[in-house]
Amino acid sequence: MDLQDQLKSLFPEHKPDPSTEKQNEESVGLWMQNEPIICKYEKRKGKPITILEGYTGATEDFKALAKDIKTTLSVGGSFKDDKIIIQGDFRDKIMEILKEKGFLVKRVGG
Repeated sequence: MDLQDQLKSLFPEHKPDPSTEKQNEESVGLWMQNEPIICKYEKRKGKPITILEGYTGATEDFKALAKDIKTTLSVGGSFKDDKIIIQGDFRDKIMEILKEKGFLVKRVGG
């Protein structure tokens, strides 16, 4: 018996408000923040990488965002120390993906 069934048994006359259900469904997505995500370019051992940092939400949300970016661009990468590291210079494409999702993005360097 889940929480909804328990509430129905306790309050049989209560009718749920449909507007609150829509808000709950929308909040399931990634957490949006006020500060921009920093997108920067580096070279490590002669190879180009793109680093995303500055996300203040839950770690699981940031990992899900990393996986989504990697699968969309078909590239490798990792998630370490609250940073997403993507192999290659994909700053422009990553910034477009993040802006479509509603994030603020700041380009740093070059």
